[in-house]
Amino acid sequence: MKKKILLLIFTLLCCVSNTFAQQFDAKGKVVDQEGLPLPGATVMEKGTNNGVSTDFDGNFTITVSSETAILEISFLGFQSKEIPASDPGISEITLTEDENALSEVVVTALGIKREEKKLGFSQATVNSDKLSQAVPTNWSSGLKGKVAGLNIVSAGSGPVNSQQITLRGNNSLNPNGNAALIVVDGVPVSSEMTTSGSSSAYTGNDSPIDYGNAISDLNTDDIESVTVLKGPGATALYGSRAANGALIITTKSGKQSKGLGITYTSSVSLDVIQRWPDWQYEYGQGTGKSFDENGDPYYSYGSSEDGNNTGSTSSAWGPRFEGQNFFQYDPELEGQGLERTPWRPYKDNRKAFWRTGVTSINNISLQGSNDKGSMRASVGYTDNEWIMPNTGYDRVTASVNANYQISDRIKVNSVINYNTRNSDNLPSTGYNNGSIAYFMIFQNPNVDLDWYRPIWQEGQENIQQIQPFSSYIDNPYLIAYEATNSLASSQIVGNLSATINLAPNLDLLLRTALNTYNQDREQHRPYSINRYAKGYFEAQDIWKQEVNSDFLLTYNKDVSKDFSINLSAGGNMRDYKYRRTDASVEGLVVPGVYKLANGINSPIINTYDRNKKVNSLYGLASFSFRDYIFLDLTGRNDWSSTLPVENNSFFYPSVNTSFILSDMFDFKSEKFNYLKYRFSFAQVGNDTDPYKTSKYYSQNAFPSSATVPTTLYNPNFKPEITTSFETGIESRFFGNRLNFDGTVYQTTTKNQIISVPLDITTGYSSGVLNSGEVRNRGVELTLTGKIVSNDRFKWTSTLTWSKNWNEVLELADGIDNQQEIGSGGNATLIAKVGGTTTAIYGYGFVRSPDGQIVYDKGGLPAYPDEIQYIGDASPDWEAGLFNSFQLGNFTLNVMLDGKYGGIIYSQTHHKLTQQGKLRSNFMGREEGFIVGDGVVENEDGTFSPNTTEVLPPDWYNRYYRRANVESNSFDASYLKLRELSLQYNFSKKLLQNTPIRGLNVSLFGRNLAMITDFPIYDPETAALNGDTILPGIEMGQMPSPATYGFNLKVNL
Repeated sequence: MKKKILLLIFTLLCCVSNTFAQQFDAKGKVVDQEGLPLPGATVMEKGTNNGVSTDFDGNFTITVSSETAILEISFLGFQSKEIPASDPGISEITLTEDENALSEVVVTALGIKREEKKLGFSQATVNSDKLSQAVPTNWSSGLKGKVAGLNIVSAGSGPVNSQQITLRGNNSLNPNGNAALIVVDGVPVSSEMTTSGSSSAYTGNDSPIDYGNAISDLNTDDIESVTVLKGPGATALYGSRAANGALIITTKSGKQSKGLGITYTSSVSLDVIQRWPDWQYEYGQGTGKSFDENGDPYYSYGSSEDGNNTGSTSSAWGPRFEGQNFFQYDPELEGQGLERTPWRPYKDNRKAFWRTGVTSINNISLQGSNDKGSMRASVGYTDNEWIMPNTGYDRVTASVNANYQISDRIKVNSVINYNTRNSDNLPSTGYNNGSIAYFMIFQNPNVDLDWYRPIWQEGQENIQQIQPFSSYIDNPYLIAYEATNSLASSQIVGNLSATINLAPNLDLLLRTALNTYNQDREQHRPYSINRYAKGYFEAQDIWKQEVNSDFLLTYNKDVSKDFSINLSAGGNMRDYKYRRTDASVEGLVVPGVYKLANGINSPIINTYDRNKKVNSLYGLASFSFRDYIFLDLTGRNDWSSTLPVENNSFFYPSVNTSFILSDMFDFKSEKFNYLKYRFSFAQVGNDTDPYKTSKYYSQNAFPSSATVPTTLYNPNFKPEITTSFETGIESRFFGNRLNFDGTVYQTTTKNQIISVPLDITTGYSSGVLNSGEVRNRGVELTLTGKIVSNDRFKWTSTLTWSKNWNEVLELADGIDNQQEIGSGGNATLIAKVGGTTTAIYGYGFVRSPDGQIVYDKGGLPAYPDEIQYIGDASPDWEAGLFNSFQLGNFTLNVMLDGKYGGIIYSQTHHKLTQQGKLRSNFMGREEGFIVGDGVVENEDGTFSPNTTEVLPPDWYNRYYRRANVESNSFDASYLKLRELSLQYNFSKKLLQNTPIRGLNVSLFGRNLAMITDFPIYDPETAALNGDTILPGIEMGQMPSPATYGFNLKVNL
């Protein structure tokens, strides 16, 4: 028996020994695409429960059954990966981000993080890689075309190029009342612009200047993600200011970097103008009505033996360039030459003024974390030399994002973003003397740009500029180097918060947020400039501050296996302050000395003061049943200081629900993975600007006294109410390789607070009242696909498409059933019942019953008696297409976006065509006459073909006159190659013996190509009227450059 027992023991020992001999220890490291460790990643032996997690440095050791075992590596937000345990590649396993997984957790209103499947409203998240792949200088430019329903309008006004962000159309009759709310790490940031003083882009005096706004100074490199909450259903907890939706910006933290990590990025880009108006250089300056004794057209700078002066006109209806000799301007004499010189064009006399813009951006950040907290600090510097000489800016940004677990129950978090922007000169814009775009219009083909370069007349330096052809047109180099607009701005966006665990499942968030923004501006106008013969100086000091203090009490409880609840209650105190001082002197004692004390007269001083407070209480109740039925109920009540006491309290609710139908009815398969239905209803109230409830006397410029009010304010205001409905579906197919998101919505805003004209016999010119109702209906579609996905090649694609129907349902009684939104030139945006908020009206052609243009007896288009509807500035639909191709370590990203439909009025086209400066003006020039295509009305009311010959200058002057909005409006459709980038990620193998964890280089481009019928620079523009960006109207647009650049990113 003993022998048998010993034999059995020996056999078991052999088996155990054999088993241990087969086991294998696998050691490795898990990192992300940038080489940063992924702590907490799961490493499992496939087909078993054997697994471990990576440590703080991403390292792991696991004992598996054999060398042939397969390891499964996974981490939240990343694509899982399988690798043999004996593969040498386990020494550093790289996981790539999974966009679908990243979208499962969404930052919603008040910074509350929610699972995407639980949301009953539409949202979209753009992560940092997608936002910054083409290195935009303004972060919002990186969103274009990437989110359905998001529209970004810019004024094309210079290097700052302020932008207005709207979602799902215009809800307000106030053009400044449609912007989405911007929230940075829980801090609301104002997107409003502050006028430079001029309220119109069309003026013969001074001109608007785009000094930017608070949101344009955020550093793109600091942004982790932008979540777009599209409607009131998503933003009801933010209150009235988020009635137009919100963009929730989350900045980067150090939570993904254990130990200390350093990231450095550097880029250099060139801005090159690639699209110009189709200028003509076949004919020179002249009126088209000056002929010599032989009947041939002639030119004479001044009066000469050839004839009278033809050189003072701004038109180009003069002789054709055919080698003739004429008396022309002589820059040496600063007047007419003594001899005739060859009549020739200077084909570079506009383009040569501009330069290649250069922008360099450098950022460095330090980040790290441990089991108690994380920290990230960064500094960035941007240096911009814009395409116009002597313009540009430099920007400095700094940020700190830190959190720390003080104890088991208390966690604190602090985020501070600081930035400055400084510029010696930002360009004036619009159609006026102070804008360089104005000179580009009035420059003639036979004028050499170099003739303007000395700026000052000899012996009259700093006193009299060189203006060879018209005292109305300022010297372009005087505008660039002497008529400057300087800026020094600074901003702090920060918050301090603490999360306290009061009891199991019960947390309290306390937070205070600050946004302070300051601008110091100066405007210098030298002697002899058109508007100010003796010069001008203005200094502006603008300060804004908003403080928000919040508390949020949250309770989470799994009531049962099937049912859970989340209850939140909170409050907010908002305190907004605005101060502005303008001081100016017209006329300087000493030329070129820009001080208030140097004024010929006493300074004119204006001060503005605006304060506003809003107190709020709100609540959120979220319910979940079996993790596939979700319901959210919210309510908020605001008390606003800008409304009458009896109406200053307003409550608004919302309800959101979603159903994961694929889980409810268990019909998932390999081809069909996921189906969700969602529905949302919300109401949001809105107040108004301060001081609209009662009469007050405004201050005149010092040292004058007060001004009697001309506006009748309303002590019985009610808050505006926006009501929104939204429904949609989300579906995923083929293992989440094909995803679809579709939304339909309706938003109605009533009780709008608008200004209406009054009979002057009342003692007031206008009154403010609650009236007007605007409705938006729309469709948004997003389709995302992983078209090819294997170890060697990946191709992902995202298509967005949206369409919005805007309609004015109601306006105030007694104002002719229309409300003017804004105007530029002779084009006016007018809202009428049954129309839209972006309808363009103006004079057009008189037409016969069959639609032909009616001409008068003189052979020119007849003048209409009334303005008419010309078209709509809003597009019929918008779309974007993003493609990413990854082959090995190379990644090619291509972004296309476009708009179809809508029109734009062009003041630049009007003037260039009227003056004969485009190639489209060739019709009739050689023949010497034009017979307009149309009819003439007979005395009996019938119509006959027009047969009257007229001189080309007269025909073009009438056909394209400024008042004819119809002939100067064009289809605003376009398709753009918005972004293109080619990236290379250096392999870990190449970097393994260096301190570099990750290295990425890329070539990128923005706005590289465009297809459009718009004849000027770019249809993607708007008029800058003071502090308002007015869509559908082009008023002296600046060129839009294409950008080519190189970017380097290093992780240490």
